[in-house]
Amino acid sequence: MRPLPTTMGILAQTTCFIDSGRPFCVALVLSAEGSTPREAGVRALVEADGRIHGTVGGGVLEAEAQRAAVEACRSGEPAVLAIDLTGDEAAGLEPICGGAVRVLVDPTARKDAEAYRAAAQAQGERRRGSLVTCVREGPPVVTRVTWHPEAAVSPETQAPGQWVLVEQIAPMPQLLIAGGGHIGQALAAQAVLVGFEVTVIDDRPEFSDPALFPAEARTRCADIAPTLASMETDAETYLAIVTRGHRYDAEALQACLSKPAAYVGMIGSRRKVGLIREALLALGSATAEQLDAVHAPIGLDIGAETVPEIATSILAEMIAVRRGREP
Repeated sequence: MRPLPTTMGILAQTTCFIDSGRPFCVALVLSAEGSTPREAGVRALVEADGRIHGTVGGGVLEAEAQRAAVEACRSGEPAVLAIDLTGDEAAGLEPICGGAVRVLVDPTARKDAEAYRAAAQAQGERRRGSLVTCVREGPPVVTRVTWHPEAAVSPETQAPGQWVLVEQIAPMPQLLIAGGGHIGQALAAQAVLVGFEVTVIDDRPEFSDPALFPAEARTRCADIAPTLASMETDAETYLAIVTRGHRYDAEALQACLSKPAAYVGMIGSRRKVGLIREALLALGSATAEQLDAVHAPIGLDIGAETVPEIATSILAEMIAVRRGREP
């Protein structure tokens, strides 16, 4: 289960809430059947005053989860909500998604601090594992959360009135931006908002200045291509090549082609992209298959003109890849 789009990550936020001692509830979608706003495994945190961090789907679903979470914070008792979303009047107030959702609101996460801490640490260190939530509906509702460092865990036998949810915890997606110019800056600013761990690489001190980027982003002032070649990447890595010139773009692309990654994109006109492709093929530095996998020109074709619009088109393409949609 991938993390929710917050700059910190919902698991890290959970450990911070536990450490702070403040009352809060974990709101967790245990099951989702039919047409629903979110899938099983989506979680949010709800404070005693109703403030919510993350989302379980918005609308009536989220309002009911918030209401129940505030009550659970007051009582100290977990609860499981069965929410029907099968209303059929678009003009009315009833939800009309067409499905059914069960949501756990649990104010007892503190007892499972060790599991949440291990999961957050693994995610921060780019390790995988499984977070297992067991719920006995009762009454009273009883919950237990455990961490398993194995990437795949078989659910325990599920009896009537008992729920076992196994979430596969993957590393936060990391975005390596080659080039700290205007587009790199705009892309970094938007990417941290949707849950990317951002690193910007530029060989010019004035374009790798941390002051130009969000506090969550890291910067490296170094030669771009050798730095990219030396960095560890994995199946959750996204690479955006937006340097100041086609030579630097070509060198950066060449450094990325043999590295594991979910996404590689390079900025440029179709003519420029074609010329770089021909040059790399002629040098034997890349295969046609490798180059076919590159998103170039980078970004979705939404008619973007301004720098923020171009950054949005790039990020939208990455989100499509991240969520398994064809860009």
